[in-house]
Parts: sequence; structure tokens; C-alpha cells
Amino acid sequence: MARSAHAFVRGSTKQFYEWIGSAAGGQIPQGPSVWICGDCHIGNLGPIGHVEGRAVVEMRDLDQSVIGNPAHDVVRLALSLAMAARSSDLPGVTTARLTEDLVAGYERAFEGEVPSEDIADLPPPIRLVMKRAVKRTWKRLFDERIGGKQNKIPLGRRFWPLSEDERTAVRALTALDGIRALIAKLEDRDDRTTLKFRDAAFWVKGCSSLGLWRVALLVELRDRSKKGKDETSLALLDIKQAIEPSAPWGGDGNPGFEPAERVLTGARKLAPALGARMLATRVLDRSVFVRELLPQDLKVELDELAADEARAVAYYLGMVVGRAHRRQMDTAATASWTKEMASHRTKNLDAPSWLWQAITQLVAQHEFAYLEHCRRYALEADRLARPQAAEELTPAAEAAVAE
Repeated sequence: MARSAHAFVRGSTKQFYEWIGSAAGGQIPQGPSVWICGDCHIGNLGPIGHVEGRAVVEMRDLDQSVIGNPAHDVVRLALSLAMAARSSDLPGVTTARLTEDLVAGYERAFEGEVPSEDIADLPPPIRLVMKRAVKRTWKRLFDERIGGKQNKIPLGRRFWPLSEDERTAVRALTALDGIRALIAKLEDRDDRTTLKFRDAAFWVKGCSSLGLWRVALLVELRDRSKKGKDETSLALLDIKQAIEPSAPWGGDGNPGFEPAERVLTGARKLAPALGARMLATRVLDRSVFVRELLPQDLKVELDELAADEARAVAYYLGMVVGRAHRRQMDTAATASWTKEMASHRTKNLDAPSWLWQAITQLVAQHEFAYLEHCRRYALEADRLARPQAAEELTPAAEAAVAE
């Protein structure tokens, strides 16, 4: 989170919703209640592998998904774009223009326009990611994730050992019909595909996984080839704990979803390509969701942007989010929300004034919080990493050094 102000925004969902719950956040209009991403920043959008083996740009992280206010997704994405622009040293006028482009793309989706899946039509930064996604091989996936296509997950900085109870419970997952069916329908595998447990380890991941239980599960697949011969291959499954979200529920609150079932339902509503590849279950006392990782799954990283590229990306991602919201609304809700989004414009900005006010306040707040974060954690970690301070490490300090 200390790498840049933009990286800090990606990891500060709780702070974002604290602002939403404040008096200032109360100025944001209430849209129709639909499933929202809840953490709609740039890094949570990107290519997702289809069950047919292709890729489509969708929301790719639904941990915070709830039935809520679609305006929250719009504001969160606008904040992320604004911070990416600042990290790229772009002037403030570009931030204003890309806010307009985000809203324009969002509104076009409500008019029926569909984001193109043709690589040639994508904005250059997203085109680059999509080209990598569709060319990415299984070998590359295993090389990047576990350091090669092997029958064992290497323990170390990224992977830690599970307890015996955890390992036994994860092993039992491979016997579930739901897990076998989930894997069998991908990559044209045979319906009679069988699974064999190979290895599992605790997976040390990014901001959205801090404090949560997450496991990499390596399984061996045995299925029948087109030539009638048995073939074996490996698959890597991501098992992630789901907890109650920071994003607020709309209406009467949670209608009764278990945490993992909430994430799964949100994915199926907002990102069908991803939702079709997920399963909700329990491991020991934890609510978890499971998906197999595909080579086409990549996040969009926009650390350096030119002004024209930033605006094109804003328009395109606005369409992606607009499509996800629009598909859940009936005619009346669509008309009402479209009217709200088109109102409150000024002659100097073709975007709702409430959105611009939210961005300016949130950027200022997150800039301050980012610098404070660096002072409290990054500088302290540097100090404690020096040899003379080695004996001073406390559990909190060790965590800071690791971060």
C-alpha cells in the first residue's frame, strides 16, 4: 500500500465507506438497489477467462459485493481513476475530463451499447493486458503462481504450511462433486474428469486478503482425450475466506446470505464469466468460495498513463460497470437512474456535480491518509529492518516489516 497513493486507495476500502457513511457521503444520490461490486477500483476490473476458453473484461473481485447503491461503484471507480492520474503526473484538468468520460461510458451502457471484446477496439492499456491474457499459457500461469508446473507447492515467502486439520479439510474438497463439476466444465474437459489431491498451502496475497484465510490447492486431473486415451494435467484452485463486507447493504440489509454465498451471487449478477466458475462452501468453520485459476485471468495495472489513454480507459471501464448494473434493472429503474445520472451538470463539467464533489473530497482525504500510512508503517519497517534494530522486533513490528 505504500508503493503509491493509487496503491493505497486499492487497499483502503474501509476508509472509503467510512466517508460514504459521513455527512459528506450523504450527498451521493440513492440509485436503484442492485448488486454492486462494492470495491470497484481499476485493479478489480480486467480480463476473465470464459468457460469456452476466451476472455472478457469484467469485475474480477467481488469480495465486497452487496445489494446496494450503484453510485458507490461509480464514485469508487472515479476515485481510483483520479488517483491513477495523479500517480501518472497528469494535470487536474485531465482528472476532470476522465470523470466526464467515465460517466459518458457508463451512460452509453444504459443506452444499450456493449463494451467491445475485439482486441483492436480496446484502449491501448487494456488492449495490452488483453493480448497478454489471450496468449498466456498454462505453463506461464504455473510459472508465475507457484514457480513452475510441478506436483508440489514450494513453501517460502508466498506459501506457508497449513495445519494438519486444515490440510485434511482442504483435501476433502477434492472429493466434492461440486468441485469436480466446476473443473470439468472448463477447457472442454471430459465430464468424467477425476481429481486427485496433490498439495495445498496458505497463500500470502494482497490487500484484499489481509487477515483472511486463503489457500492454493493443487490437484491432478485425469480425463479422456479426443483420441480416447487417459491424460493427466494439473489445475490450481484458489480458496478464499469470505467475511462480512465493509460495503453497506441497501434496503433492509443482508437478506440472509452466508458470506461466500453473497460473493458467489454477486459474481453471477455482475460478472457472469467469473460467477460461472465459482463455488461456495465451508472449510472447517470458515465460509469460503473456490475457483480454478485460468491463464486468461489478469488484473488491469495502470501505474503510468498518458492523458488520452487515461480518458479512453475511463470511458471503457465506465461501460463495463454500466453494463453490469444495467442488466439488473427493469425499465422503470433504468429510466429513473439514467435521469439521475444526467442531472446536476454544470456548464463547466459534463458529469454530475455530486460525483465531482465526492472525488475532490476523497482525493484530499486519501492523499493525507496515504502519507500518514507511510509515516506509520513504511518508515518504521525500514528502521526495524536495519541490523541494529533486529532485537527490537515485536509481533506488530514483524508484521510491519513483512508488509
